[in-house]
Amino acid sequence: MDFAQRHHQVEPLVLANVWDAASARLAEAAGYAAIGTSSAAISDMLGYPDGEGMCFAELIALVTRLRSASQLPLTVDLEAGYGESAEVIVANLHQLAGLGVVGVNLEDSVIRSARREMVEPEAFSRCLREIRSGLQAGGVEMFLNVRTDAYLLGMANACQESIVRGGLYAASGADGLFVPGVTGEADIAAIAAGVPLPLNVMCMPDLPSFHSLSKLGVKRISMGNFLYERMQQTLDQLLAVVKSEQSFLAVFRPCR
Repeated sequence: MDFAQRHHQVEPLVLANVWDAASARLAEAAGYAAIGTSSAAISDMLGYPDGEGMCFAELIALVTRLRSASQLPLTVDLEAGYGESAEVIVANLHQLAGLGVVGVNLEDSVIRSARREMVEPEAFSRCLREIRSGLQAGGVEMFLNVRTDAYLLGMANACQESIVRGGLYAASGADGLFVPGVTGEADIAAIAAGVPLPLNVMCMPDLPSFHSLSKLGVKRISMGNFLYERMQQTLDQLLAVVKSEQSFLAVFRPCR
């Protein structure tokens, strides 16, 4: 079963989001079927702000390390594409495909002056069509998972906005729709039914169980940067305990 087919199973694809070679190896050992990068986790790990703070060459170097560490299908969080034009984004996708990457996330929002803003849907759709055409012209197969940020940005009409944008993106060459931040069962069901693309949701404190998500029509579940953040919290606590206790005993206590 290839990566695209995994988005059309009854049970959702649970994607392990990773940030380095070690996390990729652990995800494979744990039995996950695929891995994806988390741009927020990678940016934080390397000391950059999220939102294409790192350069594309650094992302390519990291992807190369991930591919050497794990044989799992890898999809890359490409944020807004690391390019101002469809032509540049297509060139970036060709580089990723050459490394064996099977899919990417592309966002319909950008960060300007430290503020995230939605791109006008028709303009984003035109760019998406050009990206798909460029890939087809080069004979590149790539799963384009398009992220729409109506919920992340707290739009009052987030559900309808996601459905409208999802329909436009489906007609423009998208393979999947990623709606991070949605957690309400009614909204999830409405988006899954209203958009002819596999629906991807993301880890949130009040996200329904995987079983419930499957019944609602979800086809892919992502972790975002939340596992990375939890790991950082554990490290922060350990560093504080070692310093306060003047001992390494806490490091060797059994994990609960």
